[in-house]
Amino acid sequence: MLSHNNIFDTIAMFDQQHLDIRTITMGISLLDCACEDTGRCVQRMYDKIARKAERLVSVGEAIENEYGIPIVNKRISVTPIAIAASGCDTDDYTVFAKMMERAAEACGVNFIGGFSALVQKGFTPGDLKLIRTIPRALSETELVCSSVNIGSTKAGINMDAVAMMGRIVKETAHLTADRDAIGCAKLVVFCNAVEDNPFMAGAFHGISEADSVIHVGVSGPGVVYHALQGCREAPLNVVAETVKKTAFQITRMGQMVAAEASKRLGTEMGIVDLSLAPTPAVGDSVARILEEMGLETCGTHGTTAALALLNDSVKKGGVMASGHVGGLSGAFIPVSEDEGMIAAAEDGTLNMDKLEAMTCVCSVGIDMVAIPGDTDAETISAIIADEAAIGMVNSKTTAVRILPVEGKHVGDRIEMGGLLGSAPIMPVHKKSSSAFIRRGGRIPAPLQSLKN
Repeated sequence: MLSHNNIFDTIAMFDQQHLDIRTITMGISLLDCACEDTGRCVQRMYDKIARKAERLVSVGEAIENEYGIPIVNKRISVTPIAIAASGCDTDDYTVFAKMMERAAEACGVNFIGGFSALVQKGFTPGDLKLIRTIPRALSETELVCSSVNIGSTKAGINMDAVAMMGRIVKETAHLTADRDAIGCAKLVVFCNAVEDNPFMAGAFHGISEADSVIHVGVSGPGVVYHALQGCREAPLNVVAETVKKTAFQITRMGQMVAAEASKRLGTEMGIVDLSLAPTPAVGDSVARILEEMGLETCGTHGTTAALALLNDSVKKGGVMASGHVGGLSGAFIPVSEDEGMIAAAEDGTLNMDKLEAMTCVCSVGIDMVAIPGDTDAETISAIIADEAAIGMVNSKTTAVRILPVEGKHVGDRIEMGGLLGSAPIMPVHKKSSSAFIRRGGRIPAPLQSLKN
């Protein structure tokens, strides 16, 4: 039975500590929509998305009202379009992006993900068609998100895809230059992409998933920060225990919402993603958690160790609270979406090299980082390659979501609003990586891939 203190604690988490369900994401398979006729295929996909997700928003809002739990986003992910549309007789995949946009608008969701390709080992004709279409697709839609998986621990890194994605990021930035490269905020380049990720922009519905599922992403950096204020100067093992207990509380709420939503929608329950996802709001920052552990500013020496403790403790606490844990599950460090990260980047303490080191021990990678608009495509590809190498060797998911903002230079700042926040333009190394990227080919999978 819940005590009065338990109830008051939970109310305080919502009212004062920014606790929320960051997203309910419905994954929908489009494999049964395949058709050689492009028009028929598009219509089948639209009809299935609209049918499956027509009640997603209303059910989410009903759960919010009944339980008093904020659910910030309702989203959809679909089978990677490069796979689902591969049999269609067309070279222009923007028709599928625009179909996704219409379906998302009809269902009333915040974003739809799955304009995606999986090319870690090579390209199919459908993969190439989709990748070449990404800049137009993201510039001509508002709600569509795209991802490309260019490497994995099993396959190695497809360096031809890495080189291509550097150019795609640049072209996307150019086509949305009037909006501070906002198209790039909807594009993620992955290594070891997971099939059950509820978070955008990287969500897609994996081919091993059921026909439709409900995934939930929970967020609570503010709750963890508040909990740590009660154990100042305590040993780090006490800090770890505090984070574990807090993560358990947060995840139980996510488990309840996931079970309730899947029951009401008549679809399978997928996973609860344990990730601490920050927002630009003061008091909802992963960086401030690290500073509460004793760092003067996020990015200084000791940051990677503190982040490793946080990430591990979140996983240990959350895994006991949910029947099915998945997605990315850890601590996110998107610069533009975390007011503490923004402050540390503007201070100069947090730089690209330190961010890269931090990604070795937490979720995802170089995320929501704005860089000078004159950065060349090969440098962006090299940043992608570095992150992919970390993911490949460490058997973890890493990614790059980077914005080369035309006309902006180090010291400038962009404002994107909402959960995307704002970002200082961060410097990149000036020395060239072009010859390395132009080699192409594949970086072989590491020895730890041979686990059979």
